[in-house]
Amino acid sequence: MISLSDISRTYGVGQAATRALDGITLHVPAGSFVTVVGTSGSGKTTLLNIVGGLDTGYEGKVVVDGQDIKTMDDRTLSQFRNQTVGFVFQHFNLLQHLSAVQNVALPAFFSDEPIPDAEHRAIEALKRVGLKNKLDSLPGQLSGGQKQRVAIARALLLNPKIILCDEPTGNLDTTTGGQIISLFESLNRDDNLTVLVVTHEEFLFKNSTHTVHLEDGREIDSAQESEG
Repeated sequence: MISLSDISRTYGVGQAATRALDGITLHVPAGSFVTVVGTSGSGKTTLLNIVGGLDTGYEGKVVVDGQDIKTMDDRTLSQFRNQTVGFVFQHFNLLQHLSAVQNVALPAFFSDEPIPDAEHRAIEALKRVGLKNKLDSLPGQLSGGQKQRVAIARALLLNPKIILCDEPTGNLDTTTGGQIISLFESLNRDDNLTVLVVTHEEFLFKNSTHTVHLEDGREIDSAQESEG
């Protein structure tokens, strides 16, 4: 499903160059729940952006759902980001003047093909994440946990195969964060979605199938971590 082979990513040039990732190799089977953990600056978000096709300035090879990202033209890459993967971010990224249904339906407007049932899909996605009574609510009328559920529903709108999450519990208290993690686990289990989560709160993700530990752009194993 996701295959990264010897991935490196450098920002800047010369003495100002910073190596965000250094030789990462990772294979994620379909239906996996993977957490990527590490301190700030360890390369977690860079890794997620590369998998999601948001950052193509890397060295190495990335294949996601049988597609080599480096070989995609702009249109194919846009379709990939809109249909194969769904993104969930720490800061929700909701439009304040739109209702929950309207926020969830937004990806339909960026699809190359018309989606006449976008509103129905949005309603069903909101029901799936437990917000059937908040369809017409504006973001300002929702709690942090509810806003994140709206963001998750938006990521589900076009039935992606992969959900990529960047610190999805970072703006939530521990209890609410745990509820959001339970939702991801149910999506992984019941819908067979592949879930890749970047987090610094590893203790919340007890049921992930695999954990990737990053340090200074490199993957470290448990033994290396304990020795450091």
